[in-house]
Amino acid sequence: MLTLLRRRLAPLLLLPLVLIAGCGGETVRPDPPSAPTVVVPPPEIRVGLALGGGAAKGFAHIGVIKMLEANGITPRVVAGTSAGSVVGALYAGGMGPFELQREAVALDESSIRDVSLFAGGLVKGKALQDYVNAQVGGRALERMEKPFAAVATRLETGERVAFARGNTGQAVRASSSVPGVFEPVAIGQWHYVDGGVVSPVPVDAARDLGADLVIAVDISSKATGQKPTHLLGIVNQSISIMGQQLGQQEMARADVVIRPQVTDIGAADFEQRNRAILEGERAALAALPAIRKAIATLQAERVAAASRAAAARAKARAPKCVERTAWLGLVDREPVCTPAASQP
Repeated sequence: MLTLLRRRLAPLLLLPLVLIAGCGGETVRPDPPSAPTVVVPPPEIRVGLALGGGAAKGFAHIGVIKMLEANGITPRVVAGTSAGSVVGALYAGGMGPFELQREAVALDESSIRDVSLFAGGLVKGKALQDYVNAQVGGRALERMEKPFAAVATRLETGERVAFARGNTGQAVRASSSVPGVFEPVAIGQWHYVDGGVVSPVPVDAARDLGADLVIAVDISSKATGQKPTHLLGIVNQSISIMGQQLGQQEMARADVVIRPQVTDIGAADFEQRNRAILEGERAALAALPAIRKAIATLQAERVAAASRAAAARAKARAPKCVERTAWLGLVDREPVCTPAASQP
Protein backbone atom coordinates (compact mmCIF):
# COMPACT_ATOMS: atom_id res chain seq x y z
CA MET A 1 0.00 0.00 0.00
CA LEU A 2 2.82 2.38 0.93
CA THR A 3 4.68 1.51 -2.27
CA LEU A 4 1.62 2.26 -4.39
CA LEU A 5 1.16 5.64 -2.65
CA ARG A 6 4.77 6.63 -3.34
CA ARG A 7 4.39 5.83 -7.06
CA ARG A 8 1.32 8.08 -7.35
CA LEU A 9 2.91 10.98 -5.46
CA ALA A 10 6.23 10.91 -7.36
CA PRO A 11 5.05 13.07 -10.33
CA LEU A 12 3.64 15.65 -7.91
CA LEU A 13 6.96 15.86 -6.08
CA LEU A 14 8.73 16.55 -9.39
CA LEU A 15 6.35 19.45 -10.35
CA PRO A 16 8.24 22.15 -8.35
CA LEU A 17 11.44 21.17 -10.14
CA VAL A 18 9.72 21.60 -13.52
CA LEU A 19 8.41 25.03 -12.47
CA ILE A 20 11.84 26.13 -11.31
CA ALA A 21 13.36 24.97 -14.60
CA GLY A 22 10.70 26.91 -16.53
CA CYS A 23 11.74 30.12 -14.76
CA GLY A 24 15.30 29.63 -15.85
CA GLY A 25 15.07 32.50 -18.38
CA GLU A 26 14.73 30.73 -21.72
CA THR A 27 14.44 33.45 -24.41
CA VAL A 28 11.90 32.93 -27.17
CA ARG A 29 12.99 34.56 -30.43
CA PRO A 30 10.09 34.39 -32.85
CA ASP A 31 10.73 34.76 -36.55
CA PRO A 32 10.27 38.34 -37.72
CA PRO A 33 7.22 39.00 -39.89
CA SER A 34 7.88 38.64 -43.59
CA ALA A 35 8.15 41.83 -45.63
CA PRO A 36 4.82 42.82 -47.22
CA THR A 37 4.45 42.40 -50.97
CA VAL A 38 3.83 45.80 -52.56
CA VAL A 39 2.47 45.98 -56.12
CA VAL A 40 2.93 49.38 -57.79
CA PRO A 41 1.09 50.00 -61.10
CA PRO A 42 3.13 51.53 -63.94
CA PRO A 43 2.97 55.32 -63.61
CA GLU A 44 1.72 57.53 -66.42
CA ILE A 45 4.59 59.23 -68.24
CA ARG A 46 3.89 62.86 -69.10
CA VAL A 47 5.19 63.20 -72.67
CA GLY A 48 6.20 66.64 -73.87
CA LEU A 49 6.64 67.78 -77.47
CA ALA A 50 9.25 70.40 -78.42
CA LEU A 51 8.54 71.72 -81.92
CA GLY A 52 11.40 73.59 -83.57
CA GLY A 53 11.41 76.47 -86.01
CA GLY A 54 11.86 76.27 -89.77
CA ALA A 55 9.23 78.37 -91.59
CA ALA A 56 7.47 76.25 -94.26
CA LYS A 57 9.28 73.16 -93.00
CA GLY A 58 7.01 73.45 -89.95
CA PHE A 59 4.28 71.49 -91.73
CA ALA A 60 6.38 68.42 -90.88
CA HIS A 61 5.28 68.85 -87.25
CA ILE A 62 1.75 67.89 -88.28
CA GLY A 63 2.99 64.58 -89.68
CA VAL A 64 4.89 63.86 -86.47
CA ILE A 65 1.80 64.51 -84.34
CA LYS A 66 -0.33 62.32 -86.62
CA MET A 67 2.02 59.36 -86.33
CA LEU A 68 2.50 59.70 -82.57
CA GLU A 69 -1.22 59.78 -81.84
CA ALA A 70 -1.92 56.95 -84.30
CA ASN A 71 0.42 54.80 -82.23
CA GLY A 72 -1.05 55.67 -78.85
CA ILE A 73 1.50 58.32 -77.85
CA THR A 74 -0.35 61.52 -76.99
CA PRO A 75 1.80 64.46 -75.88
CA ARG A 76 0.50 66.08 -72.71
CA VAL A 77 2.43 69.37 -73.01
CA VAL A 78 3.71 71.30 -76.03
CA ALA A 79 6.35 73.96 -76.55
CA GLY A 80 7.07 75.62 -79.87
CA THR A 81 9.55 77.98 -81.48
CA SER A 82 8.66 80.02 -84.57
CA ALA A 83 6.80 77.71 -87.01
CA GLY A 84 6.65 75.16 -84.21
CA SER A 85 4.76 77.66 -82.07
CA VAL A 86 2.09 78.04 -84.78
CA VAL A 87 1.45 74.29 -85.05
CA GLY A 88 1.86 73.88 -81.29
CA ALA A 89 -0.70 76.56 -80.46
CA LEU A 90 -3.34 75.04 -82.73
CA TYR A 91 -2.64 71.54 -81.38
CA ALA A 92 -2.69 72.67 -77.75
CA GLY A 93 -5.87 74.60 -78.51
CA GLY A 94 -7.72 71.40 -79.30
CA MET A 95 -7.13 70.64 -82.98
CA GLY A 96 -6.52 66.99 -83.70
CA PRO A 97 -3.84 65.90 -86.18
CA PHE A 98 -6.27 65.45 -89.08
CA GLU A 99 -7.83 68.84 -88.38
CA LEU A 100 -4.34 70.31 -88.44
CA GLN A 101 -3.69 68.70 -91.80
CA ARG A 102 -6.96 69.98 -93.27
CA GLU A 103 -6.18 73.47 -92.02
CA ALA A 104 -2.67 73.28 -93.45
CA VAL A 105 -3.91 72.21 -96.87
CA ALA A 106 -6.54 74.97 -96.93
CA LEU A 107 -4.19 77.69 -95.64
CA ASP A 108 -3.63 80.64 -97.96
CA GLU A 109 -0.26 82.00 -96.88
CA SER A 110 -1.15 85.46 -98.16
CA SER A 111 -3.81 85.62 -95.44
CA ILE A 112 -1.12 85.60 -92.73
CA ARG A 113 1.28 87.96 -94.50
CA ASP A 114 0.71 91.69 -93.96
CA VAL A 115 3.45 93.69 -95.66
CA SER A 116 5.07 96.71 -94.01
CA LEU A 117 8.08 98.39 -95.63
CA PHE A 118 8.92 101.07 -93.09
CA ALA A 119 8.58 99.58 -89.61
CA GLY A 120 11.68 97.48 -89.00
CA GLY A 121 10.55 94.51 -91.09
CA LEU A 122 8.83 93.45 -94.27
CA VAL A 123 5.90 91.82 -92.46
CA LYS A 124 3.94 93.24 -89.54
CA GLY A 125 2.80 89.92 -88.16
CA LYS A 126 -0.59 91.17 -86.98
CA ALA A 127 -2.33 88.96 -89.56
CA LEU A 128 -0.58 85.90 -88.12
CA GLN A 129 -1.60 86.95 -84.61
CA ASP A 130 -5.24 87.34 -85.64
CA TYR A 131 -5.20 84.02 -87.52
CA VAL A 132 -3.91 82.08 -84.50
CA ASN A 133 -6.35 83.74 -82.10
CA ALA A 134 -9.23 82.89 -84.44
CA GLN A 135 -8.17 79.24 -84.60
CA VAL A 136 -7.97 78.88 -80.80
CA GLY A 137 -11.23 80.72 -80.19
CA GLY A 138 -9.54 83.74 -78.64
CA ARG A 139 -8.38 81.75 -75.62
CA ALA A 140 -5.36 82.87 -73.63
CA LEU A 141 -2.31 80.62 -73.33
CA GLU A 142 -3.26 79.50 -69.82
CA ARG A 143 -6.65 78.31 -71.09
CA MET A 144 -5.37 75.92 -73.75
CA GLU A 145 -6.48 72.28 -73.58
CA LYS A 146 -2.84 71.27 -73.21
CA PRO A 147 -0.17 73.29 -71.38
CA PHE A 148 1.62 75.27 -74.08
CA ALA A 149 4.51 77.71 -74.31
CA ALA A 150 5.72 79.81 -77.25
CA VAL A 151 9.43 80.65 -77.08
CA ALA A 152 10.75 84.04 -78.21
CA THR A 153 13.92 86.11 -77.86
CA ARG A 154 13.89 89.38 -75.91
CA LEU A 155 15.56 91.82 -78.26
CA GLU A 156 16.95 94.17 -75.62
CA THR A 157 18.73 91.49 -73.55
CA GLY A 158 18.99 88.40 -75.76
CA GLU A 159 17.16 86.31 -73.16
CA ARG A 160 15.00 83.33 -73.96
CA VAL A 161 11.37 83.95 -72.91
CA ALA A 162 8.75 81.19 -72.84
CA PHE A 163 5.26 82.68 -72.98
CA ALA A 164 2.79 80.45 -71.11
CA ARG A 165 0.24 83.11 -70.15
CA GLY A 166 -1.45 85.92 -72.01
CA ASN A 167 -2.49 86.54 -75.62
CA THR A 168 -1.87 83.33 -77.59
CA GLY A 169 -1.69 84.93 -81.03
CA GLN A 170 0.65 87.66 -79.81
CA ALA A 171 2.99 85.11 -78.23
CA VAL A 172 3.10 83.08 -81.45
CA ARG A 173 3.69 86.24 -83.44
CA ALA A 174 6.63 87.12 -81.17
CA SER A 175 8.04 83.60 -81.44
CA SER A 176 7.78 83.76 -85.26
CA SER A 177 9.13 87.26 -85.86
CA VAL A 178 12.18 86.49 -87.95
CA PRO A 179 14.57 89.47 -87.60
CA GLY A 180 14.69 91.59 -90.72
CA VAL A 181 11.56 89.94 -92.11
CA PHE A 182 8.97 90.55 -89.37
CA GLU A 183 8.64 93.59 -87.18
CA PRO A 184 9.77 93.03 -83.58
CA VAL A 185 6.75 92.55 -81.34
CA ALA A 186 6.24 94.95 -78.44
CA ILE A 187 4.88 93.27 -75.29
CA GLY A 188 4.97 95.43 -72.21
CA GLN A 189 8.25 97.36 -72.07
CA TRP A 190 10.17 94.81 -74.17
CA HIS A 191 10.45 93.83 -77.82
CA TYR A 192 10.63 90.25 -79.05
CA VAL A 193 11.92 88.42 -82.12
CA ASP A 194 12.09 84.82 -83.33
CA GLY A 195 12.80 82.27 -80.61
CA GLY A 196 15.11 80.37 -82.93
CA VAL A 197 17.88 82.86 -82.15
CA VAL A 198 18.32 81.37 -78.66
CA SER A 199 16.21 78.17 -78.60
CA PRO A 200 15.75 76.56 -82.03
CA VAL A 201 14.05 73.50 -80.50
CA PRO A 202 12.47 74.37 -77.11
CA VAL A 203 13.32 71.25 -75.10
CA ASP A 204 13.82 73.17 -71.86
CA ALA A 205 10.48 74.95 -72.22
CA ALA A 206 8.69 71.61 -72.60
CA ARG A 207 10.47 70.31 -69.51
CA ASP A 208 9.48 73.45 -67.59
CA LEU A 209 5.84 72.74 -68.45
CA GLY A 210 6.11 69.47 -66.51
CA ALA A 211 7.12 66.93 -69.17
CA ASP A 212 8.69 63.75 -67.81
CA LEU A 213 9.94 62.78 -71.26
CA VAL A 214 10.60 65.22 -74.10
CA ILE A 215 10.36 64.39 -77.80
CA ALA A 216 12.17 67.09 -79.81
CA VAL A 217 11.38 67.72 -83.49
CA ASP A 218 14.25 69.39 -85.32
CA ILE A 219 13.47 70.87 -88.75
CA SER A 220 16.15 73.56 -88.74
CA SER A 221 18.18 74.35 -91.83
CA LYS A 222 21.76 73.14 -91.95
CA ALA A 223 24.54 74.82 -93.88
CA THR A 224 24.76 72.98 -97.21
CA GLY A 225 27.56 74.88 -98.92
CA GLN A 226 25.05 76.71 -101.11
CA LYS A 227 23.62 80.18 -100.73
CA PRO A 228 19.82 80.39 -100.27
CA THR A 229 18.14 82.06 -103.22
CA HIS A 230 15.76 84.44 -101.44
CA LEU A 231 15.71 86.79 -98.46
CA LEU A 232 13.66 84.62 -96.12
CA GLY A 233 15.93 81.64 -96.83
CA ILE A 234 19.06 83.72 -96.17
CA VAL A 235 17.70 85.04 -92.87
CA ASN A 236 16.37 81.64 -91.81
CA GLN A 237 19.70 79.93 -92.43
CA SER A 238 21.56 82.74 -90.69
CA ILE A 239 19.40 82.29 -87.60
CA SER A 240 19.97 78.54 -87.71
CA ILE A 241 23.74 79.03 -87.86
CA MET A 242 23.64 81.50 -84.95
CA GLY A 243 21.55 79.20 -82.80
CA GLN A 244 23.22 75.96 -83.88
CA GLN A 245 25.54 75.58 -80.89
CA LEU A 246 22.86 76.49 -78.38
CA GLY A 247 20.42 74.23 -80.18
CA GLN A 248 22.73 71.24 -80.01
CA GLN A 249 23.23 71.70 -76.29
CA GLU A 250 19.49 71.98 -75.67
CA MET A 251 18.58 69.04 -77.90
CA ALA A 252 21.05 66.90 -75.98
CA ARG A 253 18.66 67.28 -73.04
CA ALA A 254 15.79 65.72 -75.03
CA ASP A 255 14.96 62.04 -74.54
CA VAL A 256 14.29 61.43 -78.25
CA VAL A 257 15.03 63.67 -81.26
CA ILE A 258 13.05 63.36 -84.50
CA ARG A 259 14.56 64.89 -87.65
CA PRO A 260 12.23 64.94 -90.66
CA GLN A 261 14.09 65.05 -93.98
CA VAL A 262 12.99 68.54 -95.00
CA THR A 263 16.29 70.36 -95.29
CA ASP A 264 15.78 70.86 -99.04
CA ILE A 265 12.39 72.52 -98.53
CA GLY A 266 12.79 76.28 -98.68
CA ALA A 267 11.61 78.57 -95.91
CA ALA A 268 8.89 79.98 -98.20
CA ASP A 269 8.02 76.77 -100.09
CA PHE A 270 4.44 76.50 -98.87
CA GLU A 271 3.53 74.45 -101.93
CA GLN A 272 5.67 71.67 -100.40
CA ARG A 273 3.40 71.39 -97.36
CA ASN A 274 2.07 67.92 -98.24
CA ARG A 275 5.56 66.55 -98.68
CA ALA A 276 6.65 68.10 -95.39
CA ILE A 277 3.74 66.42 -93.59
CA LEU A 278 4.66 63.09 -95.15
CA GLU A 279 8.31 63.46 -94.10
CA GLY A 280 7.15 64.17 -90.56
CA GLU A 281 5.14 60.95 -90.56
CA ARG A 282 8.10 58.94 -91.85
CA ALA A 283 10.52 60.36 -89.30
CA ALA A 284 8.12 59.80 -86.40
CA LEU A 285 7.46 56.21 -87.53
CA ALA A 286 11.20 55.53 -87.57
CA ALA A 287 11.54 57.00 -84.07
CA LEU A 288 8.73 54.93 -82.48
CA PRO A 289 11.00 52.13 -81.15
CA ALA A 290 13.27 54.68 -79.45
CA ILE A 291 10.26 56.51 -78.00
CA ARG A 292 8.69 53.32 -76.64
CA LYS A 293 12.01 52.24 -75.16
CA ALA A 294 12.49 55.61 -73.46
CA ILE A 295 8.96 55.48 -72.01
CA ALA A 296 9.42 51.88 -70.78
CA THR A 297 12.78 52.70 -69.20
CA LEU A 298 11.39 55.70 -67.37
CA GLN A 299 8.35 53.71 -66.22
CA ALA A 300 10.57 50.93 -64.89
CA GLU A 301 12.67 53.44 -62.97
CA ARG A 302 9.56 55.07 -61.51
CA VAL A 303 8.02 51.69 -60.55
CA ALA A 304 11.23 50.55 -58.85
CA ALA A 305 11.52 53.78 -56.88
CA ALA A 306 7.83 53.73 -55.92
CA SER A 307 8.05 50.06 -54.87
CA ARG A 308 11.01 50.76 -52.61
CA ALA A 309 9.25 53.72 -51.03
CA ALA A 310 5.99 51.80 -50.54
CA ALA A 311 7.79 48.81 -49.01
CA ALA A 312 9.62 51.09 -46.60
CA ARG A 313 6.35 52.74 -45.53
CA ALA A 314 4.62 49.36 -45.11
CA LYS A 315 7.52 48.03 -43.07
CA ALA A 316 7.40 51.06 -40.79
CA ARG A 317 3.67 50.52 -40.16
CA ALA A 318 3.83 46.71 -39.73
CA PRO A 319 3.71 45.13 -36.20
CA LYS A 320 7.12 44.20 -34.82
CA CYS A 321 7.82 41.10 -32.74
CA VAL A 322 9.69 41.69 -29.48
CA GLU A 323 11.58 39.16 -27.43
CA ARG A 324 10.32 38.08 -24.03
CA THR A 325 11.48 35.67 -21.38
CA ALA A 326 9.06 32.79 -21.29
CA TRP A 327 7.69 31.50 -18.02
CA LEU A 328 6.75 27.93 -18.36
CA GLY A 329 8.54 27.99 -21.68
CA LEU A 330 7.32 24.52 -22.50
CA VAL A 331 3.77 25.84 -22.49
CA ASP A 332 4.02 29.51 -23.65
CA ARG A 333 6.12 30.01 -26.79
CA GLU A 334 3.84 32.33 -28.82
CA PRO A 335 5.57 35.51 -30.16
CA VAL A 336 4.57 38.75 -28.53
CA CYS A 337 3.99 41.43 -31.25
CA THR A 338 3.18 45.05 -30.68
CA PRO A 339 2.76 47.93 -33.15
CA ALA A 340 5.97 49.70 -34.11
CA ALA A 341 4.69 52.96 -32.62
CA SER A 342 4.71 51.43 -29.13
CA GLN A 343 8.33 50.32 -29.27
CA PRO A 344 10.79 52.30 -27.16
